[in-house]
Amino acid sequence: MKKCALVTGGSRGIGKAICLKLAKDLQYHVLINYQSNESAALETKQLIENEGGSAEIIGFNVASLEETQAALNSWKEANTEAVVEVIVNNAGITRDGLFMWMQPNDWKSVIDTSLNGFYNVTNFFIQEMLRSKYGRIINMVSVSGVKGTPGQTNYSAAKGALVAATKALAQEVAKRKVTVNAVAPGFIKTDMTAELDEKELVKMIPANRFGEAEEVADLVAFLASKKSGYITGEIININGGIYS
Repeated sequence: MKKCALVTGGSRGIGKAICLKLAKDLQYHVLINYQSNESAALETKQLIENEGGSAEIIGFNVASLEETQAALNSWKEANTEAVVEVIVNNAGITRDGLFMWMQPNDWKSVIDTSLNGFYNVTNFFIQEMLRSKYGRIINMVSVSGVKGTPGQTNYSAAKGALVAATKALAQEVAKRKVTVNAVAPGFIKTDMTAELDEKELVKMIPANRFGEAEEVADLVAFLASKKSGYITGEIININGGIYS
């Protein structure tokens, strides 16, 4: 039985670091989900293989139920001996702007990716996890989803809803040894934060620096491991003390 971990939005940034960590530390065969950047996904796959791990790429848009189900059904048919034990719902997009000027699609696309993406992917695997009486579901949220961030009402709404979904689902599935937790990063050095004014923003952070993607990946790997079996329904902040 091939044990697998699926990471959505796994080709770059925090997702990439998580893929590498799950392969190296927990020896999972990693399914690297991507939407459009196939070359970045292939690069992540190569890095895992260079370290002696195993991975494959799987392209689909998590916001589309039809696309998600088609891709995952196709994968299952080709991998009848494989089981997905870990899901990391990492895919997310931002369309920042003041709410009064926010266009309908800027609202919808952010909600569809973070919140509906969680439903589309997790719902596909949840019954199998419950039957096998084991699973780890980790939702990547954000400091925005915990405290709210001005200029990110759509992103805060999507991630805040995911916080609530994490707490609810955790209670439904705990008896079957399936845990559901969320990780809420603050400012982490990635492509998404490259254009921010780091010098100015670190003044708000007690730790006086941005975090590294690898630090977030370490936390996710712990939550994905057997060591975390008694932790569920938790939202764990990793933000250098900016908000807790």
